[in-house]
Amino acid sequence: MAASEPTASTPGSTPGSTSSEPPAIKGRYIALGMLILVYTLNFLDRQIISILKDPIAEELKLTDTQLGLMGGLAFALLYTTLAVPIAWFADRKSRVWIMTWSLGIWSAFTAICGMTTNFIQLFFARMGVGVGEAGGVAPAYSLIADYFPPKQRARALAIYSFGIPVGSAAGILFGGLLAQYVDWRFAFISIGLFGVLLAPVFRLVVKDPPRGLYDTKTAGEKPLGFIPVCKLAFAKPSFWLMAFGAAFSSMVGYGLLYWMPTFLARSMNMSLVDRSWFLAGVLFIGGVAGMMLGGFLADRLGQKSKRFYPLIPAVAFLISAPLYVLGVITPDPAIAFFVFLAPQALGLVWLGPVVTAVQHLGPANSRTMISALFLLINNLIGIAVGTWFFGAMSDYLRPTFGDDSIKYSFIFGLGFYVVAALLLFLASFRIKKDWVD
Repeated sequence: MAASEPTASTPGSTPGSTSSEPPAIKGRYIALGMLILVYTLNFLDRQIISILKDPIAEELKLTDTQLGLMGGLAFALLYTTLAVPIAWFADRKSRVWIMTWSLGIWSAFTAICGMTTNFIQLFFARMGVGVGEAGGVAPAYSLIADYFPPKQRARALAIYSFGIPVGSAAGILFGGLLAQYVDWRFAFISIGLFGVLLAPVFRLVVKDPPRGLYDTKTAGEKPLGFIPVCKLAFAKPSFWLMAFGAAFSSMVGYGLLYWMPTFLARSMNMSLVDRSWFLAGVLFIGGVAGMMLGGFLADRLGQKSKRFYPLIPAVAFLISAPLYVLGVITPDPAIAFFVFLAPQALGLVWLGPVVTAVQHLGPANSRTMISALFLLINNLIGIAVGTWFFGAMSDYLRPTFGDDSIKYSFIFGLGFYVVAALLLFLASFRIKKDWVD
């Protein structure tokens, strides 16, 4: 550990203390590894339905609009709204216990998805997954902010966010292979049961660190209430701009991720196994590269100016949009694979910089709640609207473009990246004033 980091065993300790670090802080990298594993399972359970929706649709006779609602609104409705009261509770009670229960609940409902027999049952089972996952992310952000000092947080949060590409890739790959060689129901049930078994292990390994250990100004203070945190966050223009900027980008990210298997099947005539390997490779390689790049740039450039936290993803989105268009119009799958790697990476650069900035829009005793408010806006628009938009646009364009309708819905939807870039660019002018050290 760097000599400049506080080492006292109580919150609010100052640099130079001779006390040893709390045991929870000594195990920060083990804890981070477990948090990554849980986040990986979070996205695996969340995104597995994207590769399974075609065999599901064939058996249950679903339209693209219904598939969009099942993958978006069904999950996001309670996932986003319940995250706020759960975050309020997490600012006061054990964040680890909350994440343990959340993991068990969403995993159980993932298994239940494999037992459904119609659209309504599957819709409500997906709502159950959303209920569980509502407590899986904001408490983790807060834990990481208390495990790592400010100069390491962007990288730590970016590494934690590896769970997104790794979990998404695993969900696509294992879901596709299990569906092909067994069936789609077995894919849901087996992965759900794994999460149920992992929950008690997570509780035993991860400890709650002292809150605000590296934030001496507010360390040890009582958590802020819901209304004060709302007033604090909403009074800061950079919060609104970054939240809605991230939300518009997530419309593209979640929408493309959910509908890409359908695009590969209809426009490129790829088999279930081939598109599983294709998409898993793009998500893993491109996603991990993007996370690393975003965290590295934020920690380096953010030391020079706080403006870089929103500017880095703004530039990334503007470059990513035309590259995605190039990818979807490329007829050769082998070439398209390498073309998609770059925009996939650039589309995920935002997580490290923006999530870190959000952690600094309020004091340490409000972080979980501020994160939940940010995720409410980001996910309600990104997941609920994004997946529905591309499916509904595909149905609307089908009479004109036939099986290529999903391709053209992608091209129309990429305009949301431009909106996201504009909002983040505007946030760069306010971030320094709104920042809390």
